[in-house]
Amino acid sequence: MDLVSLLGFAAACLTTFGLVPQVVRTFKTRDTSGISFWMYAMSSMGAFLWVIYGVVLHAWPIIMANSLAFILLVIVLVMKIRLG
Repeated sequence: MDLVSLLGFAAACLTTFGLVPQVVRTFKTRDTSGISFWMYAMSSMGAFLWVIYGVVLHAWPIIMANSLAFILLVIVLVMKIRLG
């Protein structure tokens, strides 16, 4: 793996898996009062558009990282809508 690919892989992992602690915390506490609906709504839409962009370019790293990010963002967004 070349240095540029390694850099992209590291960035994808950090930005995607950086969402996991919020998902875990939200599941454990069931508290969404400190979570911005609009931040998660816009981030979800952005991740979805990145997935489409990756599909058009046939860029699997973009597709995979943003698909997972989209799922994690939507989980928190749905909990925000349900729990208030």
